[in-house]
This record gives sequence, structure tokens and C-alpha cells, in this order.
Amino acid sequence: MTWDKRLFDLFFVTLLIVILGPILLGLLIWLLLKEGRPVFYVAERMKGLDQPFMLWKLRTMTVVEEDSGVSGGDKAARVTKTGAWLRRKRLDEFPQLWNILRGDLSFVGPRPPLRQYVEAYPEIYREVLKSRPGVTGLASITYHKHETALLARRATPQETDAVYSRICVPAKARLDLIYQRHQSMCYDFDLVFQTIGNLFRRER
Repeated sequence: MTWDKRLFDLFFVTLLIVILGPILLGLLIWLLLKEGRPVFYVAERMKGLDQPFMLWKLRTMTVVEEDSGVSGGDKAARVTKTGAWLRRKRLDEFPQLWNILRGDLSFVGPRPPLRQYVEAYPEIYREVLKSRPGVTGLASITYHKHETALLARRATPQETDAVYSRICVPAKARLDLIYQRHQSMCYDFDLVFQTIGNLFRRER
């Protein structure tokens, strides 16, 4: 990560923590009352071929003992009503401000992958993860709806994994590498504003 990108992240994450801190506290109390504990979902993600970190989100699904793989139709029944609302507004991602502060994430970059896909496709992620993973990015903005629609039709973890591996991994990697080739502070601002714009359009 370049020094100017890191300064961009530190400046805005500090600003957002000050502005959004009370909102996050309110969300935590509300989620605790509505769904009980735990209020956070903490899971391993990768920021390099051999660099795991723990990603923080607000919990949006019922808790099970064993949970692996990406979310598809096979996990849809586990999404709570509160969780669906949080996901729709992307409020479940608020705790990732902590990951940005720690340097695990940037605001803009490829979404951090699960270890199983990094180990299965090291040649792809060796290139993709030359960029620091982000909360949003070109692939997130461009491909999210299509990926969600593809995976929503899968009834088993095996089907979800097969479609994600065969279709989503290479498609998102192509977009992540386009971002990598054209990355600049202006481009990052543009992608952040596109993300915000998409949230408002989703509300309408």
C-alpha cells in the first residue's frame, strides 16, 4: 500500500469513527436486544497468500457450530430479519473500520477472500492481493448483484462453492486487476462515491 493511500485511509477512518461512533453504539445495543449475543461476526480472511487476519462485521445470521464457504441460497434461511436490513444498508460492515485502522483493509480494494479459495487458486490471488483488500471496490460495485443472484439459486454448500469457484472467482479477479492497473486516489474517491450512490439508489 502506498503512503498516500494509507494516509487517506487513516484520515477518513478517524473521521468516520468520530461521526459514526454513536450510531454504531446504538446499532450494537439494538442488535443485542433484538438478536442477543454475539453481536459481532468475526471470521478469517486473507490479505496475502500467507497473511490471514480476522474480519469484523455485525452478525446477520443465526449462529451454527460449523460455518464455511461463501453465502448462497443454502444459507439464506439463517439470515435474520434484522440481519437482512443491516445487509441491505451495508451497516453490517461498520466494524470493518477497525480493520482499516489496523491496516488489514483499505477503503477501496478487492474484497478479502476466504483461505480455501486462496489455497485453491494461488496464481489468481498472488496477483489480486498485491492490492490491499478493501471494504468496497470495482468488483464489489460491478459484480455484487450478479454474484448474489447466481449464488441465491444454489441449494447446497457444494453447489454454492462450485459456482463461486468456477464463475465468480475469475470474474471478480479480472475486475480487481483492472482496478489494480488504474488505481489512483481520484479513482478511489470515485469508487467510494459510487458505493454511496448505490446505497441511496437501493433505498429508493
